[in-house]
Amino acid sequence: MSDVRARTDDDGATHRPGAESLRIVELPGKGPRSGRRYGGALLGGGVLLLLACGLGIGGWRHYEAMRGVAAVAEQARTNLPEVRVATVKPGGDIMKVSLPATTTAFEAANIFARTSGYIEKRYVDIGDRVKKGELLVEITAPELDQQIAQAQATLAQDQAALQQAEASRELADVTNSRDSNLVKQGWLTAQQGDNDRLTLRAQQGAAGVAQSNITAQEAQIRVLQQEKSYQRVVAPFDGVVTQRNVDNGSLVSAGSTFMFTLMHSDVIRTQVFVPQDEAFGVGPGVDADIRVPEIPGRTFAGKVTRIATALQPGSRTLLTEIDVPNPDGLLSPGIYCTVELSIPRRTASTTIPSDALVFDQNGLHVVVVRNNTVHFQQVSITRDFGTTVEVRDGVQPGDQVVLNPAVNLAEGSKVTVRKSEAS
Repeated sequence: MSDVRARTDDDGATHRPGAESLRIVELPGKGPRSGRRYGGALLGGGVLLLLACGLGIGGWRHYEAMRGVAAVAEQARTNLPEVRVATVKPGGDIMKVSLPATTTAFEAANIFARTSGYIEKRYVDIGDRVKKGELLVEITAPELDQQIAQAQATLAQDQAALQQAEASRELADVTNSRDSNLVKQGWLTAQQGDNDRLTLRAQQGAAGVAQSNITAQEAQIRVLQQEKSYQRVVAPFDGVVTQRNVDNGSLVSAGSTFMFTLMHSDVIRTQVFVPQDEAFGVGPGVDADIRVPEIPGRTFAGKVTRIATALQPGSRTLLTEIDVPNPDGLLSPGIYCTVELSIPRRTASTTIPSDALVFDQNGLHVVVVRNNTVHFQQVSITRDFGTTVEVRDGVQPGDQVVLNPAVNLAEGSKVTVRKSEAS
């Protein structure tokens, strides 16, 4: 509210306020005009604050820009490009090699008929496990029995002929002994003596022929009897029948009819062909791990048992065999698998990232940094692992090679190495 005061005259009289003499006096800060002044002050202060913030941000950006310009100017002044490097690592004492392979049976035999006839009884089929000496099939051959009977009759004739020849030889011997004395006494002519002597020699030869005929006939009988024994076909070793080509009543011919295939699968023989660059160091006793794609999570351990020693001329590979125990029969002959060999390394090698390789008109090389100076080194790849490669010649373990080197790098150029990469 406003204070209303009474106006006094010079004589001190007091007048009461009237409508025409009243005056309203406004105290400072209490009216609407003072409120407008206070709002303007606030608005001015906000504008000043925003202006100050804008100037600060602009100054900071100007400072950062000046720093960037200074860094670029410093790099341009020194002219040393920055490179990323990797350290060359040794290859290790053991070389892991994974190669495709094929499993085979430790023993396998194709069984043919050894006598001609008909299958009288078949005792096994595909998948049957048999023991050594177990009967597989019986063959009936009536003609063979007749041949044996004929051979035995011929033998009896030869034996009778031998007896007759021996009797004639004895008679000739007695006659020659008697007549030789009479010839000496002159009672018989010399011609008669010669006849008696030569007759004895002829009878001795006839007896020898008869004896030889007996020996030959006895041998023929043994052949026929052996052929008769082949009528019973037995397993040559413990194994599994993997193939059958005959049935009851089938006609078989000696030496030409293929009847069964028998495989011994308690031990699986794995054959792998090792390339020449990895064959040096492969030998009996080298550890091997066999894996089958259809049996995930299972590794079959084995060792190299034998090698061919000589490389095959066409493929330059070394035939290597690995014996794998297979007591549970999980492995089968003839399946595809992979073999990982742990081959002792014969020659030293180094490993570098694939990003360090450069192939241009100068060939395959890497860029090595020594004392902040680049050098081009020729290398040769021995094995490719994808992200890394194994090389020989040109670099040593501990060398620093440039990753993805720029095309403008030249021999002897000065560079700087990123601290994080160099460590």
